[in-house]
Amino acid sequence: MTSAACQFEDRPDGTLAVRGVLTFDTANAAWRSLRERLAQAPAGTLDLSAVERSDSAGLACVLAVLSEAGKHGQSLQVRGLPTGMRRLAQVCEVESLLAAG
Repeated sequence: MTSAACQFEDRPDGTLAVRGVLTFDTANAAWRSLRERLAQAPAGTLDLSAVERSDSAGLACVLAVLSEAGKHGQSLQVRGLPTGMRRLAQVCEVESLLAAG
């Protein structure tokens, strides 16, 4: 079963909101879309509070987005990290890289 693609919203306050499922099925497309959006209009916050489900690919996607933002001198804070993604980040010892607020 293929998961529906993530949806994104650029908010006026500089927040880039992610909604939907962020898994192996969607992470590659989400990564490309997020990278393009951040290149066009840098955001200050990545809001993941509407992510319904995620897995290790979703976590890797978020870490890659943060890395890409850092390479371009952007400071991107994560807000609303889903519980499952937070737990996975703890297990993988990468939670500090998320700078979750």
